[in-house]
Parts: sequence; structure tokens; C-alpha cells
Amino acid sequence: MQTEVFAGNPVLRGYWYAVARSSDIAPGPLAVTVLGDALVLWRTADGALVAAPDRCPHRDAPLSLGEVVEGGLQCPYHGWTFGASGACVRVPSAPPERAAPPTARLKTIHATERYGLAWVSLDAPVADIPPMACDGEVRFRRINTPVEVWRASAMRMADNFMDIAHVPWVHTGTFGRAQDTHVPPLTLEQLDDTFYGYRYTIEADNPDVATVASGSQAPLVTRWMTTGFALPFTIRSTIRYATGLEHVLLLLTTPMDDLRSYFTFVVWRNDDFSVPADEVVAFDRRIGLEDKTMLESIPGVLSLDVTVTPSVQADRPSLAWRRQFAALLQR
Repeated sequence: MQTEVFAGNPVLRGYWYAVARSSDIAPGPLAVTVLGDALVLWRTADGALVAAPDRCPHRDAPLSLGEVVEGGLQCPYHGWTFGASGACVRVPSAPPERAAPPTARLKTIHATERYGLAWVSLDAPVADIPPMACDGEVRFRRINTPVEVWRASAMRMADNFMDIAHVPWVHTGTFGRAQDTHVPPLTLEQLDDTFYGYRYTIEADNPDVATVASGSQAPLVTRWMTTGFALPFTIRSTIRYATGLEHVLLLLTTPMDDLRSYFTFVVWRNDDFSVPADEVVAFDRRIGLEDKTMLESIPGVLSLDVTVTPSVQADRPSLAWRRQFAALLQR
């Protein structure tokens, strides 16, 4: 087990991380943890998203245990209320005409919403949220899934999502049973302006639970795919079937700390919208559960030293992510 840590590296604080579905904050408050920082999210009266440290500056009570009231977020301990700018707008124990102490202010952090998700950046963002060309296209619908907590390191999750060799072994309950265990040489390339990865084709098992996702009743289907990453932990996988159906997945991992992560995925699909969204993503969620079960069984973080763990040519995609992530942390 490696004891190397990464969540405390200040470089990571300037990236956007998905922490909740937008629908999970209505109006809040909601407690989340990102890179070891406890945060609270809530909405203003006009629906704007606000994020701040989950600590009242008065006596350190967690604001996520409070409630959203007229004027802002109210602390559960003494009722101090904080507005969208972080300023304290009410101290119930003081006369109304007396201003709150100047130190009674929350340091709000960067928060926004995109793809049906709430995102935060602990410091000034150094990169945008990865763009998805299919978002907003009328021929595609977007489907969101719940944000889960995985007891797995974000490093191991990104390594796994870039990996193809585990499919015939981990995903035997979904689509991996029919896949050839041999991985042909993969060519890594810049897939577009954002994602770096590889293109490949597989013959995949198509059990009953998969037919809704694949749009085919055949026992085996051909999947033309790409998988690529955008630092630090975002993975995009595209799937195209012979019918012309396209299924695009954005896999989003947010490190709570070195050993726990939030995970959610967003799906875009150019189907006829007739199948309920829950049925469309049921197969992908089963695949995710297989990954989760394996990753939660592996202790610790993945070493950034690629010489510590032996690799073969099939590991080139995950090694590419690992090397670029290590270089990012050294900036």
C-alpha cells in the first residue's frame, strides 16, 4: 500500500470539481468536502449558488446544520445569518442598529452550475470546466445520475477509467464477458482541444439489461469508442453503435481527501428520448458498481512513481494520465 498523498497539493485547488446535482441544492444548505476542505452550499432567494467554508466564524459551528432564511444562511448555534457575499447580515443577540464585527464574514469560494451539476473551485480557477460539444444540441438529451461517495482514491479511479485491460475481468456481469483479453497496441492522441486519449473498437456482450443502452437485441454488439482525460480527474468516453446511436459519458471524480471521492457521470444520447432516463443509465450504473467494488477493495493511493508498479503496453493510457498528473502536481 502506498502512503503518498496528493489532496493537500495547492495546485489542485484551482480546478473545478463537481460536488452535487443542481437539484440536490434547493435551497440547501448542503455539506460537501473537497480536497479536505469542509464546505457548505446554498441558494440565494433568486436561486444563485453560493459556496463557503462550513464553519461559522463566531463559534465554529457547521453552517450546513443551519437553514436558509430570508437574507441568507442562518447558523444553527446562535442564529447569525450570512448573505451571498459572505457578510454577516444579522446577529440576533445584538441591537439591530449595531453592525456585526468586521471579522464576522465568510470567505465565499468560486461556485457555478453546468451540465446539471454544482461545481466549486477552492482557489481562482486556472482552467474551465471541460466543454462538451454535445451539450445543448437538440439531437442529444442529457441525463444526470446521483453523486456517490466512493471509498477509493481519486488517483486510482482516474487510472481505472483510462484502463481497458480490466474490462474482461471486472465487468463480467455487464459487458466484459465477450471481450478478448488481448489488448492491441493503442495509439494515444489529442482527441480534441481538451481530451487526450485513444480510439478503439470492441465486441461487447449485450445482455438484456444492456439492450436499452445499445439500442440492439443482438447478443454481441460492436462499440466504436474513444476514452480520454482532462486533468486532473475528468474522463470522457464516447460510444458509437452500428445503428448510429451515440452514447457519451462524462466521468467526474472529485477527491474529498486522499482516500475518498465523489463520483458521478453524465450521459448525452442521440436516441428518440422515448425510453425513461433511469432505464437508459441503469446499465452504466451497473458497470460503475463493478468498478466501485473493485476499487474500494484496493487500499491507499496509487504511486506517482511509474516504476513502483510494473506495466505493459496495455497500460499506456493510464500511464499517460499518471505522468501528466505527476507533472501537474510539480508545477
